[in-house]
Amino acid sequence: MYSSGSRRSSDACETRGVRVLVAMSGGVDSSVAAALLVESLGTADVVGATLKLWGGDSDSGCCSVADVDDARRVADQLGIVHHVFNFAADFEAHVVDPYVAGHVAGRTPNPCIECNRHLKFDRLLERAGVLGFDAVATGHHARVARDVDGTHRLLRGADAAKDQSYVLAMLGQDQLARCVFPVGDRTKGAVRAEATRLGLRTAAKPDSQDVCFIRSDIGRAGFLGDRVPLHGGRLVDHATGDDLGPVEAVELVTVGQRRGMGHGTDGRRRFVTAVDVPARRVAVGPPEAALVTGHLLDTVAWVDGPPPATGDDGSWPALAQCSAHGRPVPVTVRPAGAGVSVTFAQAQRRVAPGQTIALYDATRPDSVLGSGIVR
Repeated sequence: MYSSGSRRSSDACETRGVRVLVAMSGGVDSSVAAALLVESLGTADVVGATLKLWGGDSDSGCCSVADVDDARRVADQLGIVHHVFNFAADFEAHVVDPYVAGHVAGRTPNPCIECNRHLKFDRLLERAGVLGFDAVATGHHARVARDVDGTHRLLRGADAAKDQSYVLAMLGQDQLARCVFPVGDRTKGAVRAEATRLGLRTAAKPDSQDVCFIRSDIGRAGFLGDRVPLHGGRLVDHATGDDLGPVEAVELVTVGQRRGMGHGTDGRRRFVTAVDVPARRVAVGPPEAALVTGHLLDTVAWVDGPPPATGDDGSWPALAQCSAHGRPVPVTVRPAGAGVSVTFAQAQRRVAPGQTIALYDATRPDSVLGSGIVR
């Protein structure tokens, strides 16, 4: 359960005496994470692993042939063993298939979060345990702290601009007890400087920005269009139902989207307020129509159980972050069946169904409480 005792930070030094499997994506962050662990533990207790996740073509993200080659060469340079684990079937089942199915149902899944949930912090942790490793390390910009009672906390990374705690907000005690984030207490600039000092080939490599299994030359439309039929539809006014014109593919439209939605008769941009794929209808409205007072969340995961209620209705205060680099906003959280409801202190732009909202401690804004997926 939630506790508020004092805590101490975990870092690479606390891994002394353990064997660590480092997930090496071929990027600068995971390269430096491996290097820091080698510096702390020596080469005998650090092993690199690159995950082969996507069986198709890739020219971005962490699944290309070049990325695997970069990871292998960095491991060679550091003098550590390097493995490639083929988790392509799991990736297809837990990330790609739900991504496609979500769009067919009018949702907008976050594949990076589901990859972390099912692959990097499930299958990889399982494989690490079978192989006799005590912990798994990644290059995520986040931190783990441990309370004096042994409870683990997930904290924001030191570099606010690169913080990745949002995409890790589904991790619980079992995973955090076996996770190490060696670069989490460093800025991105410091990470690149360390890579340059060590002469790592990934020192100047740009950050990945795209979904790894979608090629840049075909985009989301091409990827989904190769797998499922895409259907044209109609834009309708969210209030009156009046027909406002065609939309090329309803499966490609996201709640909250404004690009391609045109302008109203008052000249203001229109925003998507709802997507009904079976009816082939996309509701749009003015900016204020895109605002909501809250959301219902399913697939809720807690770092250490829900916090104790402070309200008579079982509610408690928190901060909600609605995107990877969104601004945290105050919310009230309440139990709602198998999930929770979050009510914003001030109306916010609605979050697309299928997206994740991460919850942070209202009194310790760097501390993750958990997360849920918008219903």
